Order: sequence, then structure tokens, then C-alpha cells
Amino acid sequence: MARELTQREILVELEPVAGQALDRHLSVFKDWHPHDYVPWDEGRNFAQLGGIDWDPDQSGLSEVAKAALITNLLTEDNLPSYHREIAENFSQDGAWGTWVGRWTAEENRHGIVMRDYLVVTRGVDPVALEQARMIHMTDGYNPAHLIRKYSDTEFIHADAGFMHSVAYVTFQELATRVSHRNTGRVCKDPVADRMLQRIAADENLHMIFYRTLCGAALDLVPDQAMAAIDLIVENFRMPGTGMPNFRRHGVLMAKHGIYDLRQHYEDVLMPVLRHWNVFGRTDFGAQGEQARERLARYLDNLHQVQIPRFEEQRDRSLARERARV
Repeated sequence: MARELTQREILVELEPVAGQALDRHLSVFKDWHPHDYVPWDEGRNFAQLGGIDWDPDQSGLSEVAKAALITNLLTEDNLPSYHREIAENFSQDGAWGTWVGRWTAEENRHGIVMRDYLVVTRGVDPVALEQARMIHMTDGYNPAHLIRKYSDTEFIHADAGFMHSVAYVTFQELATRVSHRNTGRVCKDPVADRMLQRIAADENLHMIFYRTLCGAALDLVPDQAMAAIDLIVENFRMPGTGMPNFRRHGVLMAKHGIYDLRQHYEDVLMPVLRHWNVFGRTDFGAQGEQARERLARYLDNLHQVQIPRFEEQRDRSLARERARV
């Protein structure tokens, strides 16, 4: 039976992979500037500077587009919390430290450009948006929902932070990419669509970095990595969970095809799991096999039970809305 490696040992072993992944990222990343994606000529002063304050009639966005943009922006706003989690669970030395800093700087652009767009175009109430930002950032991001123990293993321990983090951000970055791309489509504004496509491209590159590192961890410590992947998939929550109006906005987004259970399964979970060849690997020990079996049962229930149930409820709800209209 292979010895479990500590978080520090895993980081040391994987640093060459992190360096290669960082070099690849920098070689393909296309630089961009937030100010190039904002229609500044639509801007005007608010009352504090002699103009007029926001009114709902000024927005050209649908309720679904507003909900999605607010959710996506507040998620990006919580970057300080995510930076802290990544910095604590990775390392601030060598390639790891360079990546943490670079990733944080790239992610920061997303909140900048989305807020500028919404304020300039008066897409949403800027006062309510700022109030929600204060609440969400004060609460911060809390990954405590991941801390549980399997009934048949004591895998969760102090050295599990890196494995949980790298597995989570792999799926989360891809999920965010899907959400941004679909939000751009429902905005019915080519400026917003272009902006969100640009953000989604960043998220995809970030996903590739994390997917590469998690895949390397699967090769290095298969059982530890598989247990972490199963834990993350079964307990996955978007990082915006807990923000003001998250449930209402999430329901709207799911009902109207921005991010729903089928997309989560078909566009996020399964492509990544196939890339890692999770269900074709032959290098797991007893712990890894147990985790893989749990994951398979969970995915089967998601595909066969949860997704059809959600879609049936969604279709009934949409039909009622159409009847009212």
C-alpha cells in the first residue's frame, strides 16, 4: 500500500508540472484591457454630480440577464477570499507563487469590466449592487461545506487542503466559463456578449491549468486524489452560494438555460472526468476504488433521477409562466 503524501510533499513533487503549466498559460494567454470592453459613450452622471440617479426603466436588460450578471459579478467580487484559499493551500514560493499572483491579477479584471459595464449602461441598480457587494465580501467564501467524513474512510485531514482546492477550482472554473458564455447570450447586447466571451476565455485557460495539476496529482497519489475529487463533485457548490438573492437568481438562471443540472453534468463534470480517465484507470488501491464507486453512484443518480426531475419541474414552471402571459 502506497504511503499517503502530505500536502507539502505533494506540492514539492508537482512543482515542475506547475512550472510547465504556467509557461504554457503565459504562452497562449491573449492580453486584454477592461476599458476596451465598456461603452463609455453611454455613461452619464448620477445625482451626486448633478445628473439623475438610477431608475428601472433605464435598464435594457431582462430580469434573467440582470440576475445572471449580478450573480456573476458578485462571485468575481469575492476574489480576496478565493486568493486567500488558493495561497494557503498552494504555496507562495516558486512556480506556485507566480501562478497564484498571476491568476489573481487576471481574475481581478473580470470584476472591473463587469461593474464598469453595468454602471455605465445603467443595467442594474448601482446602489443595490454595492450593498450586495459589501454583504457578500464581508461574509467571504467559506469552504466549510466540504468538511465531512466518509462513512468508511478517515481521508479528511489537515493535509487535504491542496487536493480539495485543485479539484474544486478545476470544476468551478469550467462552470463559471459556461455561466459567463450563456449570460452573454441572454443579454441581447453585442457589447455584453463580447465582454463575457472574453472573460469566459480566461476561465477556460484557468481551468486547463488546474485540470493539468489535478491530473498530475491523480498520477502521483491516485487514492488521495480520487477521494478528493469524489468529495468535491458530491458536495459541489458555486462560489457565490450565500450571496444576497442567490437562491432566487440561481433558480432564474437554471430555468432559462444559463446554468442548470444538465449543463453541470454534461458540460462540466463529465468532460473533466473523461479527461482524467477516472473510470478507466487501473492504479487505485482500496481507498481510491471506494471513492470511484461512490462517485459512479452519485453521477448515475444525478443523470437518471435528479436531472429528469429538475427538467420536469422546470418545464411545468415555464408552461405556467407562458400561460400567464
